[in-house]
Amino acid sequence: MTATRSESAGLRAGRDAIASRPALTGAERRRALTEFYDRELARLLPPVEGVALIAVGSLARGEPTPYGDIDLVIVHSGISAISKIADEVWYPLWDSGISVDHSVRTIAEGMRMAEQDLAVAMGLIAARPIAGDLELGLDLRTRVRALWRRTASRRLGELVTAAAERLERFGELAFLLEPDVKNAFGGLRELQALHGLAVAQLTDTGGPAVAAAQGLLLDVRGELHHRAGRSLDRLVQQEQPAIAETLGRADADDLLRAVSDAGRTIAFAWENARRRIETAPRRGRVQRRPLADGVVAHGGEVTLARDTRPGSDPGLLLRLATASATSGLPVTPYTVRSFAGAEMPTPWPEPARQALIALLETGRPMVPVVEMLDRTGLWAELFPEWEHVRCLPQRDPVHRFTVDRHLVETVVDAAELVREVDRPDLLLLAALLHDIGKGRGGDHSELGAVVAEPLLRRLGLPDDDVALVVAAVRHHLLLPDTATRRDLDDPATVALVCDALGGSRPLLDILAVLAIADGQATGPAAWNRWKAGLVADLVARTRRALAGATPAPPPQITADQRELAETGDVLVRGSEVTVGGAALSQAAGVFALHRLDVVQATVVQTTVVQTTVVQTTVVRATVDSGVPVAVFTVQPKFGRPPDPERLRADLLRFLPDPVGLQQRLDSLERSNPAGASASQVLWFDDEATGATIVELRAGNAIGLLHRVARALENAGVEVRAARISTLGSAVVDAFYVRSGGQPIVSAAQRESITAALLSAAV
Repeated sequence: MTATRSESAGLRAGRDAIASRPALTGAERRRALTEFYDRELARLLPPVEGVALIAVGSLARGEPTPYGDIDLVIVHSGISAISKIADEVWYPLWDSGISVDHSVRTIAEGMRMAEQDLAVAMGLIAARPIAGDLELGLDLRTRVRALWRRTASRRLGELVTAAAERLERFGELAFLLEPDVKNAFGGLRELQALHGLAVAQLTDTGGPAVAAAQGLLLDVRGELHHRAGRSLDRLVQQEQPAIAETLGRADADDLLRAVSDAGRTIAFAWENARRRIETAPRRGRVQRRPLADGVVAHGGEVTLARDTRPGSDPGLLLRLATASATSGLPVTPYTVRSFAGAEMPTPWPEPARQALIALLETGRPMVPVVEMLDRTGLWAELFPEWEHVRCLPQRDPVHRFTVDRHLVETVVDAAELVREVDRPDLLLLAALLHDIGKGRGGDHSELGAVVAEPLLRRLGLPDDDVALVVAAVRHHLLLPDTATRRDLDDPATVALVCDALGGSRPLLDILAVLAIADGQATGPAAWNRWKAGLVADLVARTRRALAGATPAPPPQITADQRELAETGDVLVRGSEVTVGGAALSQAAGVFALHRLDVVQATVVQTTVVQTTVVQTTVVRATVDSGVPVAVFTVQPKFGRPPDPERLRADLLRFLPDPVGLQQRLDSLERSNPAGASASQVLWFDDEATGATIVELRAGNAIGLLHRVARALENAGVEVRAARISTLGSAVVDAFYVRSGGQPIVSAAQRESITAALLSAAV
């Protein structure tokens, strides 16, 4: 009954030979595997009338992967000995180690399962008979397809739910640094759903662009299997350079950019098909409903009025887009195509510019509309500069999106806050363009300002408005970077911001909102309550300074802090931890043990009241002993904060025990090794009162702040304050340092400190 061991080994060997052959292209390997499986599987099925072996899934579509499953169904006409016949097929496959998903069904059983199970229905409508009674296999496929055509529109909800579940579980392929090309939303699963809708004659399969996207994802998936020697659908970063080279891409970023573009092409085709089916009128007379000048809703879609033609009005395309966003209805594909090649006058006329602002003001509903314009090439015709950031990956995991989508998401968040500024139009344009300089090999803020200026002039903005938006692009990181890396109590900090703003209150207002929108669009790791509070504090101080108010004096040490300095005690109050008499490095080490990130530290050299007894009289004298008190703001790397009492106990235990602390940290670092990363040390003069600012930019690692602070202490440097910014896998640690109570200006001393910091960051 079962195959011989040599037969099973031959199946595996034949598959492996094709899977490991290096010279094959993706399409050639898929074709070779399909031919191999068809030939070998046909040999396994006994020649019995009324029995067919059919392929479903990737093998049915001619898309098998080197080490993926093969999906097979044995269809029979009610034969009693079917179990024995099936064993003749399954056992050789099991013995060979080839992964197989299998079932045995009559036509009636197949029909019943297709009605009940969406996955079965999707498999059987694409089934391909490969052995035995081929007519029987074709009969099942024909019947299932007829059933599917009758029920597909009402089963669309099942497809939508399945897509939403994949999005929740695997994320969106276009915006992932390591996307699952099969299961992530916008991947190969969506292509199967599109095929199902096309079989039901509800839509088409998406045309050449979707076919090209499919080919790329299949090639990537095949290379992943080929290189890994196993089933692997996730495009892991370590495989990206080699796969990029194999597929003729410039580098890993170019590959990821192409995969992102493919994912967005597929997602757009799926979403467009879904929306058109959901909004199509079911019955009755279809009427035209005006939406805007020259734009109407008709048959559940947005199109042009009868007497309106593309090119007749420069603002027409953007009015059409805005009408789609506000109505929630898709634009008909024919209408979109009719705008191809339509030119916008330079400069843009006022109605066209206002139509653009109206689109941006719609917020979240504009996202699918801009995607539609982008997928059809119309967005790049309006903004040729967009091509440079289109699908551009951002390797820092802090970012949720590619650069272009991040710009759109920033507009979405800014649209919620337009009432906070006097010029909402300029805010929205700044949001749209703030990262337009990325990917050009330099400071993206400065480069973005250079790119934005001619674009804004092309839009026809007055000179003053152009200058304001260009300044917003150039300085869009000014507030968040200053708030998180500088001491807000230092008058020099606010003076620095006022100088950068050129005294412009409108620019400050736009930057204040843009900081919020940019941070929220980036992701939760880049924007949180603590950062929002710092930015708001900096904005308030800057507004007072621009209005001519006297800066508030630095906060004085509190009685509680003085007592902690006197006693060397610790106070844990929420996210604020105050430590008396401790070195910054020791406290940072204890925080590392508790998986806490230090985001802010202020060290104050206090005066301590000494109490003596002369005869029977108590004498209290204030002595400048230089005992420090350090105030830290901390937050957990993940999960909940540690128990306050346990944290306090560990601080009191390890602060006076550097050897014991180092042993614990060494153990923790061995179990959590950090990857290699480049580090940089920068010095800033004239940005602090009575101190010099030194910044370390390095890869994030457990115990980094402990090592860096210890290096500064060993170099004899006094740290007055520290601001720690953690951005995913990177940190920017800014220290206000002095030596002998004075700013550090000696080049030799700076060189020595720089070397110590770089060594500590390794």
